[in-house]
Amino acid sequence: MGNFTFEEMNLMCIYNTGSRTGLIDSLRDMRGELAPEETELRELTDSALGKLQAMSDAEFAELELYPDFDQ
Repeated sequence: MGNFTFEEMNLMCIYNTGSRTGLIDSLRDMRGELAPEETELRELTDSALGKLQAMSDAEFAELELYPDFDQ
């Protein structure tokens, strides 16, 4: 289910709206504001978006989107 990286999970925690489609919209909006030199964040966002789009709302509901500041 997704196989999100630690970095993708943290990014999704920041932009989580409570729904899969809302999170996708938030990440797309954020991506549109990135400067051209922010390639690493753009690639991270694209990766997370691809995985979110491939999963169902039920699978999304099973994710625990809470930031892990200990790592």
